[in-house]
Amino acid sequence: MSSESLYLLHTQPDPQRLTAWAARHRLLDKEGDLGYALHALLHAAFGEQAPQPFRYLDAEQGLLAYTRLDATRLAQLVALADPDVAAALGFGQTRQHGGMSVRPFPTQWAVGHTLEFEVRVRPIIRKGKIREGKAGRELDAFLAAAEKAPGSALDRGEVYVQWLRELLARQSGAELVNARMTRYQQLRVTRRSQKGSAEDVRHSRLVSGPDAVLAGQLRVTNSQAFAQLLANGLGRHRAFGFGLLMLRPVRG
Repeated sequence: MSSESLYLLHTQPDPQRLTAWAARHRLLDKEGDLGYALHALLHAAFGEQAPQPFRYLDAEQGLLAYTRLDATRLAQLVALADPDVAAALGFGQTRQHGGMSVRPFPTQWAVGHTLEFEVRVRPIIRKGKIREGKAGRELDAFLAAAEKAPGSALDRGEVYVQWLRELLARQSGAELVNARMTRYQQLRVTRRSQKGSAEDVRHSRLVSGPDAVLAGQLRVTNSQAFAQLLANGLGRHRAFGFGLLMLRPVRG
């Protein structure tokens, strides 16, 4: 069994300070998505130990992230961060105005345990072979399904649920009991090439694709693998605000 600890970080980034910092570093996304800016901001604060996966809910609910670092270690890194970075992330503020909270998260789960979940995902598949170290193009899972079944009346939500079912089977640790799509949009997000740093806009590009929130129930099939699944996140673009599994007990 894994002895690694896992923690859930919650903070409320300051919208004005975040926008100002992102604008200064030319990281504001033209489509309004904050994933790229928050990715860069977390790396500016924590370096290679930046918490991920993360999910930014909104200005009121703030940001959630899984991390292997405890509250003491996170506080040490925050103390060394640029004051503008710490302020933009909401660290060091009073509880009335946000602040940072860190709580231990379970790493041992009973096999067969059922949980309610919600996850924001980028339901895409890779199309084409990997050549010269480059993967094939990303394709919306719904468009890929439509290509395989031309003329069929496909339901986008059902396609994404099936995509999630297959993804969980590949990543292991849990199986899907049921799920539904609760939100969907097509979103162009900023991504950087491997040549650029997290804050190097010269090597960034806009990538179009689906942005969906899926919710339902899952069942733990392997305790250690499930803990690793939480720590790693689901699917692609996990470093940019996708893939964090939010869990709660099954409601009666």
